[in-house]
Amino acid sequence: MHYRFIRDSFFGRMVYHLSGKKVFTHKEEAADYVPAEKYLPDYKAPSKELTEDSDVAAGETEAKELDATSAASSETVAKDTNIYVDWDGEDDPENPQNWPFIQKAFFIFEIAFLTTSVYIGSAVYTPGIEEIMEEFQISQTLAALPLSMFVIGYGIGPMVFSPMSENAIFGRTSIYVVTLFIFFILQIPTALAKNIASLSVLRLLGGVFASPALATGGASVVDVLAMPYAPIGIASWAMAAVCGPSLGPLVGSVLTVKGGWRWTFWFMAIISGTSFITLLFFLPESYSKTLLLRKAKRLRAKTGNMNITTEDEVANSKLTVREIAIETLWRPIEISIAEPVVLMINMYIALVYSILYLWFEAYPIAYLGVYGFTLVEMGVSYVSIIVGIGIGCIIYLLWVRKAFTAKLLAGEMVVPEVFIPVAIIGGTLMPIGTFIFGWTVAKDLHWIGSLIGAAIFAAGAFLIFQTLFNYLGMSFYRYLASVFAGNDLFRSVIAGVFPLFGHALFNNLKTDRFAVGWGSSILGFLTLAMLAIPILFYLNGPKLRARSKWAN
Repeated sequence: MHYRFIRDSFFGRMVYHLSGKKVFTHKEEAADYVPAEKYLPDYKAPSKELTEDSDVAAGETEAKELDATSAASSETVAKDTNIYVDWDGEDDPENPQNWPFIQKAFFIFEIAFLTTSVYIGSAVYTPGIEEIMEEFQISQTLAALPLSMFVIGYGIGPMVFSPMSENAIFGRTSIYVVTLFIFFILQIPTALAKNIASLSVLRLLGGVFASPALATGGASVVDVLAMPYAPIGIASWAMAAVCGPSLGPLVGSVLTVKGGWRWTFWFMAIISGTSFITLLFFLPESYSKTLLLRKAKRLRAKTGNMNITTEDEVANSKLTVREIAIETLWRPIEISIAEPVVLMINMYIALVYSILYLWFEAYPIAYLGVYGFTLVEMGVSYVSIIVGIGIGCIIYLLWVRKAFTAKLLAGEMVVPEVFIPVAIIGGTLMPIGTFIFGWTVAKDLHWIGSLIGAAIFAAGAFLIFQTLFNYLGMSFYRYLASVFAGNDLFRSVIAGVFPLFGHALFNNLKTDRFAVGWGSSILGFLTLAMLAIPILFYLNGPKLRARSKWAN
C-alpha cells in the first residue's frame, strides 16, 4: 500500500494531529524543505514595465490605459495581498490526477466497495417480509415500509452531505468514514428491533447515513481522473451502485432461510464494518481543494507568511449563515423545480429508479407465486438484473470511448448532447423489457422469458442513468452539487413511495393467466411516454440550455 494512502486517510490524519504533526508528515514540514519563492514573506511579484525599444504608439496606448485604471488597479492590489497555493507543477505527485494507474484503480475499487456495502442494504431484508408480517402482526404494505424509508433517507442525506463534501474544510474522506461508522452502528439496533415503528425509523436513519457513497461517489472518481476518462470511471463505479440493490435479495434470501430476517441486518453490520475498517486506514483524501487547503496551512507554518491561502478558504470566510442555508437547502430544490431540463430528467430518472424498486414486489409474485421457486431460487433470479446492467455497461463504455473520450483526446469539442443517442436506445429498451417481463410470467410459459425481459429493462435503465447524469453534469457543472442533490431527493422520495403500492398494483390488475401483465404494462406505457424526453433533448437541447439561467 502506498504511503500516501495511509498518510492522507482518516486514521493517518488522526495520528498526524495527535502526534503533534510529527508522524505522517508532508514534504513541506521537512527541515530541509525550501519553499517556492512566491511563498516567502518578503516576496514581491515583478511588475510589468515598458522596454525602451517598445513600439511608441503601443506604449502611448498602454500608458493611457494604465492611467485610466491606475486608481482601480492600486485599490485591487492593496486589497488582494493573498498568495494562492497551487500544485508544484503539472506533474506534482500530490495531485490525485497524477497518481499512478494502479493507485487510481484501487481508490475507485474502494469507493465501489463502500457503495455496495451500504447500498446492498436497501432491499436485503425483503426476502424476510413474510416473517416480519407474522412476527409483528402487520400487513404487506407496512412490512414494505422499512424499504421505503431507507430509500427516502438516500434522498434526504445528500441535501446536507453533498454541499459539505464540496467544501474544502470537510473534503470527501472524513464524511465517508464518519457516516459509514454511524451506519455500521445503526445496524445493531436495527437487527434487534422489536416493532415495525422502530425498524422503520432506524432504516430511515440508515438511509441518511448511507447516502454519501451514492451521492458523492461519482465525484470522488472524477477527482482522480482526467476529463476524457471520467465517464468511463463513473460507469465502473456505477456498476457497484446499481447492482447493490439487486444483490440485496440474493444475499438476503440465503440469510433469511438459514438464520431468519434479523440476520440480514447482522450481515449488513459485518460488511459495513469491514468497509469501515478498510476505508479508515486506506482511503486517502482526493478532493483537490481540501488537499490544497492543508498545503496552505503547512506553508503558513513553515514560512510564517499569513497571506498564503486558497480561493476556497477566502470564499468560506465571506459566507454568511443565510448564504450557507441557501446553498445547502434551497438551491437544489429551486433548480429541480424551476429548471425545465433538470425537472424532466429528474422525473425520468425517478421513474426508472421506482420501477427498479417495484421489482422487489413483482419478483416474489412471479417466481414464488407463479413458478413455485424456493426463497433462495427467487433471490438468484435477481441476477438477471445484474446481467442486464453488465450488458448496458458494455454498450455504454463502447459508445462513450468513441464519441466522448477519443474526441476529447483529439482536441475536438464535445457538447452534452453527445450522450443523448445512447439515452434514446436505453429509453427504447426499457418499455420492451417491461412488456416482455409482464406478459411472459405464466405457468405455461418458461421462466427464462421473463428474466430476459427484466435483463433488457435493466440494460436500458443503466444507459438512461449514465447518459442523463452525464448530460446534467456537462450542462450544469457550475451548480453540480445542487443539481445532483436535488436529483437524489427527487428520485429517492418518489422511488421510496412506489413499493408501498407495488403489491396492490400487480395483484389488483392480475388475470387468471398473467399475474403481473397489466401492472407491468402500466409501467411500460409510462417509460414509453418518457422516451419523448431524450428525443426532445436531441432535437432542441442547445436551445433549452441557452434559455436556462443555471446552465453553463
